[in-house]
Amino acid sequence: MSSGDKKRVQFRAPESLVGRADTLAAVRETDRTEILIDALREYLHDAASSDRIVQEIADAYYADEISFDELAELVGHEQAANFRVLKQQLNDEFVDAVAEGITDS
Repeated sequence: MSSGDKKRVQFRAPESLVGRADTLAAVRETDRTEILIDALREYLHDAASSDRIVQEIADAYYADEISFDELAELVGHEQAANFRVLKQQLNDEFVDAVAEGITDS
């Protein structure tokens, strides 16, 4: 889905939080949707800058819970490429260690 494509989502949120979003929308002369999109965009940007969250994302990739494309969307293509190389190296090292263990037996 490109950034121009839109997908309708529906969720429940605390009334006070929605009220604050509505107030900010009125101040900025926009609508609630734009406030929520801006907030989500900022949250995802901040998450991609958090070492702890990036490690959780990488762990999900290493465990094959998310695809490379999903990884790249979250952390950027360059960092995703680095994680892909590391994943391949880890897989190769594991195979080598198992093979060495078998030949030593």
